[in-house]
Amino acid sequence: MTEPATVIGVDIGGTKTAIGAVRLPDGEVLEKILLPTPTGAASGDEFLTDLVRRIGTFVDHRSDHPSAVGISVCELVDLEGQIRSGHRVRWEGLDPLARFAEIMPAALESDVRAAALAEARLGAGRRHRQFFYLNLGTGISSCLVLDGKPHAGHRGHALAIASSPISVRAPDSGKLVTQTLEDVAGGEGLAKLAMSAGLPGRSAKELIELADKGDGPAQGLILDAARAIGVSLGLAINILDPEAVIIGGGLVRSEGLFWNAILRETRAHIWSHETRTLSILKGSLAGDAALIGAALRAYAISSPKLR
Repeated sequence: MTEPATVIGVDIGGTKTAIGAVRLPDGEVLEKILLPTPTGAASGDEFLTDLVRRIGTFVDHRSDHPSAVGISVCELVDLEGQIRSGHRVRWEGLDPLARFAEIMPAALESDVRAAALAEARLGAGRRHRQFFYLNLGTGISSCLVLDGKPHAGHRGHALAIASSPISVRAPDSGKLVTQTLEDVAGGEGLAKLAMSAGLPGRSAKELIELADKGDGPAQGLILDAARAIGVSLGLAINILDPEAVIIGGGLVRSEGLFWNAILRETRAHIWSHETRTLSILKGSLAGDAALIGAALRAYAISSPKLR
């Protein structure tokens, strides 16, 4: 039997950062606090210093003596736990892993791999040897899971399904239009599109709610987003042929127009008739998947059985 322990999990997302105490190996979140993820220059060393301080304070007030801290971040993280991109959190060139290790043993992971690990061990992926995980939140990222382990790729960069631009020429004007999947289907992108269209919803979640209530312009944006997701996810399925697909993140927590359109569009873009019937499931850990996964990564430092 693996000895139960409390581990600190930290999930640094595009909009907010969560710090939580997680009991492992069962994955129960005992306590959690939320704070905004700063933007621009403020997300660099200033944010890192403040986060180390906040985690230290969080640990000090607990009586169960947390044994390690795991941090998931919405950036590229290489195989040595170093940040290799600065799209949202500007920690490139810093050594965040060493800073967190000043508090206690630490592990650093990309948020999508952490979430995929949690779903594989404790969530919707437990019954599947392999699956493709797609996270729909402020941004969009992905991870292939093989035998319960997130596949990081040769450099740790196998996650950016939505960041490569696609250029097409508009048939009416001949103008070259360049967009990424995140531009039309990520939470931040949808919010910008809603604002440009003059819709009352200020966030992607509000836009989805408007669409579910029958608002025509909102439905148009949501259906376009679902189609773009279906094209990209269908392509990934055609290339990888996974046993199942699990979709997590804050934009797919409820049934409705968006979820149903994602299912329909994804199956429509799968080439093989046999593959088209694969299971497409929602992640079962909701907004805590990356938090729990980060804790699992840290727990593996002292509990090799969970590696």
